[in-house]
Amino acid sequence: MHFSDIKLIATDMDGTLLNSRHELHESFYPIFRKIKEHGIIFVAASGRQYFNLTKTLENVCDEVIFAAENGSYVVFKDEEIHVQATDPELVKELVTISRGIPNTYPIICGKKKAYVENDEQEFIDHLKLYFERYEIVEDLLEVKDDQFLKFTVCDLAGSEVNSYPHYKKYEDVLKVKVSGPIWLDISDKRANKGRAMEVLQEKFNISPEQTMAFGDYLNDLEMLGKAGYSYAMANAHPDIKKIARFIAKSNDENGVVEVLSELLD
Repeated sequence: MHFSDIKLIATDMDGTLLNSRHELHESFYPIFRKIKEHGIIFVAASGRQYFNLTKTLENVCDEVIFAAENGSYVVFKDEEIHVQATDPELVKELVTISRGIPNTYPIICGKKKAYVENDEQEFIDHLKLYFERYEIVEDLLEVKDDQFLKFTVCDLAGSEVNSYPHYKKYEDVLKVKVSGPIWLDISDKRANKGRAMEVLQEKFNISPEQTMAFGDYLNDLEMLGKAGYSYAMANAHPDIKKIARFIAKSNDENGVVEVLSELLD
């Protein structure tokens, strides 16, 4: 493989490009600059909020395409490329279910901001890592005047074992994804990082064989499936390692940048 074969590079953020402290390694920027010199499109594909992603990559935000909220909101230079909102009536059902699950905090991820109804500090500390704009409201069921891109549960007891079983029955009508050890994301059936990749591949006339993608968790599954060069991080969920063609070093070993550096060399 040579860099001339690659036209689009997409990477997840947390657990992938960012280290365990949610930091971006300083070596990323020189590599990013070389990538752009080759005319390659760079996509930050994350469950994070768009406003949070632009802040995280603020030094290059005008040169990155953001596939935020697990691909339900794709934006470049503040121009919306793709929006896949979730039925607000279904979101209300999801909120109601969350109230019966212990140790969980529901979040409605709107296009304008995120909405929560709990201000417990431990939860807010987790929230601020991924959401730049949020509002604490009295009742999530009364939130209106926004498009709901995603419904998220912050589950301090563990999303895969605690909250996911309560929402598994929705998998026929919604996209239900365990996206991290304490995160469960639910969105429109058509909203995922893989669909975001399809939209961008169609827009820029790029094939899966010209696409490289990096991921670590279950919300990266579809994205890796749209990339001929799919990389699971060494720290990835076992199911992601099964479907990826290659394994990169862990996020704490700067695995994404190492792979890109080797290609450039």
